[in-house]
Amino acid sequence: MSQLSALQKPRRWHAALRFLRAPSALIGGVLLAAIIAVALCAQWLRPGDPLELVAEPFLRPGQDPAFPLGTDMLGRDILSGLLYGARASLVIAAASTFISVVIGVVAGLFAGYFGGWLDREINRVTVFFQTVPPFLFALAIVAIVQPSVMTIALAIGVTSWPNLARLVRAETQKLRHGEMVQASIALGASDLRIIVSDVLPNAMTPVLVSSTLLVATAILTESALAFLGLGDPNMASWGNMVGAGREVLRTDWYIATLPGLAIVVTVLALNLLGDGLASLFGLHAER
Repeated sequence: MSQLSALQKPRRWHAALRFLRAPSALIGGVLLAAIIAVALCAQWLRPGDPLELVAEPFLRPGQDPAFPLGTDMLGRDILSGLLYGARASLVIAAASTFISVVIGVVAGLFAGYFGGWLDREINRVTVFFQTVPPFLFALAIVAIVQPSVMTIALAIGVTSWPNLARLVRAETQKLRHGEMVQASIALGASDLRIIVSDVLPNAMTPVLVSSTLLVATAILTESALAFLGLGDPNMASWGNMVGAGREVLRTDWYIATLPGLAIVVTVLALNLLGDGLASLFGLHAER
């Protein structure tokens, strides 16, 4: 056992080096780490309430050293809004992705492993969710209930899982008929033990890769909902800032452009990181 572990360690280190040397993965990881650090340190970098009216409205970037990125039409600090908006957007994206992953993984595992009538019923539910565009579905849910961080995350999460469920189902079906699972069945292992110990760890590849795309999609969806006025009014978010700045886009472009650039950079970082993960897992698959 120790000899096998010793042989596996060089491969793991080699895979990690390949991952770090991949430009897309390295750039995406660094950008995402910087954005997360900014979100965590927002209260130290820019103390105070980002929704507070702190200065004269329509201060342009660089006009006042105290507000390097200027102020919006109400006199709110744009830099504070960007810092705290990163926290709000990432929290909603992380929570919605967690919900999507839990639903998608559970549905895919049970459908792929047990098959039969359970697979057919889960497939019907999946097809139903896929017939309605996720954004319109989330829009309807948020419009019915009171917009808040939790309701927005829940709306995005329960509408974003079908594609992941199909990926996990396909992977589980391949593993279900593999030698490892058949050996566990022959040894008398229970279905739950086989799913948790044998199938789930080996079906995590599409989950990890798809999670980065789910986070990026959730950020875009939350921004779109806030742009339409369905964001949490008690919290600063990039979508709320873009939505507020659209009214003065021609005269004071920076109010909407700066949070828009923050969204673009974050989504780009997540997509680059996803490409790096896909490359890494492709290396494992080849080996």
